[in-house]
Amino acid sequence: MTKICVSGSSGKMGSRIVDLAKEDPDLKVCGAFDAIEENPEQFIESTDCLIEFTTPQATIEHLALCEKHKKAMVIGTTGLSDDQRSKIEAASANIPIAFSPNMSIGVNLLFKIVKDAAKVLGQDYNAEIVEAHHVHKKDAPSGTAKEIARVIKEARGGADVPIESIREGETVGEHTVTFESNVDLIEITHSAKTRDIFAKGALQAAKFVAGKKKGLFTMKEVLGL
Repeated sequence: MTKICVSGSSGKMGSRIVDLAKEDPDLKVCGAFDAIEENPEQFIESTDCLIEFTTPQATIEHLALCEKHKKAMVIGTTGLSDDQRSKIEAASANIPIAFSPNMSIGVNLLFKIVKDAAKVLGQDYNAEIVEAHHVHKKDAPSGTAKEIARVIKEARGGADVPIESIREGETVGEHTVTFESNVDLIEITHSAKTRDIFAKGALQAAKFVAGKKKGLFTMKEVLGL
């Protein structure tokens, strides 16, 4: 059984992670706290893996505690700076970390599909990304959209891929990738119905990473894609 601790447990994502974990016989929730908790170390000490969906600052503070106590981490926090990402990469030399801009199983399959499409279509097709989220989301473009753009650029080379960001209503998350030529249009869309898809992916990642000694992993490794 994997013991997990959830940071940001009163938030929309954190609360769903806690609820779904309690339904999983292979998981035990041994701690849950908010990002502003005065003493998160007491919870981190008792866990196998900390699941982190909070703010960049809180994530880096908790990263240091996990490294101190040799605990695994699942990081789904978005809006991280390059320096903060570098700190996560450095810490992975000592502890196992699953880090992904999107924990959804479907979205990570989308990354693979988009990569294959970009390789086949190449520069003959113009690629564009449109992403839509709820009005409360602070970062734009989304981390997922940035990752899709990176995947396309890496797969075919060439210029950066333009991203349009929409913030309206309570949209959970939608990403549409288009490849357009003079003769046809290919459109690939993933639309999240509820936040449970991210929570389930995070729990799957926790089970995976808790069994590792160290290293930086993505959902690609977790899902075997």
